[in-house]
Amino acid sequence: MVIDNEYFMKECLSLAQAAKERGDSPVGSILVRKGEIIARGIEGGKTHKDITYHAEIEAIREATALLNTQDLSDCVMYTTHEPCIMCAYVIRHTRIPSIVIGLTTGDIGGASSAYPLLKDTGIKKWGSPPQLIMGVLEEECRALHH
Repeated sequence: MVIDNEYFMKECLSLAQAAKERGDSPVGSILVRKGEIIARGIEGGKTHKDITYHAEIEAIREATALLNTQDLSDCVMYTTHEPCIMCAYVIRHTRIPSIVIGLTTGDIGGASSAYPLLKDTGIKKWGSPPQLIMGVLEEECRALHH
């Protein structure tokens, strides 16, 4: 099965736009299993007054409830922005094997910061780090901030 990363990232962009329109940071995330979107997350920290209300975590919450398991090792995550360190912990704990990312986030990123949990091989219980595919529709993701 050929996976169209841009197709799925466009869904994330739509979710991010919805977050932006309601006053939240423009981040959208989905989880794909067997070529189908099974969960969606929209950034909602400001709306819900909850700093943990990140798009990636919301997508994971929806997927684990749907599948009745914390093992998401047969899913791919798509997200407009590199998951933060908090989200990276949850991603590793749920064993998501692949993440498609639009835009890196630098200092707070789970891969590009000084605390690259998404790349760490030292925590044995998490197994191998996920494959990271960076820069998918990067300019479109960046444009959300204007």
